[in-house]
Amino acid sequence: MTSMVFRIVLFILATALTAAHFFRAGSYGLLALSLATPLLFLHKTRWSLILLQLAAYGASANWLITILLLVQMRQQLGRPWTTAAIILGTVTLLTFVAGWLMNSRCMRARYQ
Repeated sequence: MTSMVFRIVLFILATALTAAHFFRAGSYGLLALSLATPLLFLHKTRWSLILLQLAAYGASANWLITILLLVQMRQQLGRPWTTAAIILGTVTLLTFVAGWLMNSRCMRARYQ
């Protein structure tokens, strides 16, 4: 039970970070979608778990694109970029791991 709670909390944290990113970018539709995604935890079916995984992997891809664009922009301006890349890389990894952990045995047993 504790490991499942950890996985859900980690996913919600990753979703909140993604929602904050979309809020800052002014993408309010994606912000609403990001905030609504954890509601799929209330629907205890296998497909909802798959959708949660896909959302996390999609958010990870979005973070990777953001890193590439940010590094490119900062390099062109001659500004430091390593700290931002490390921070966003960590967020990318956290988001990916949150999706990967949705495929664990305890999650699959609960969401059949």
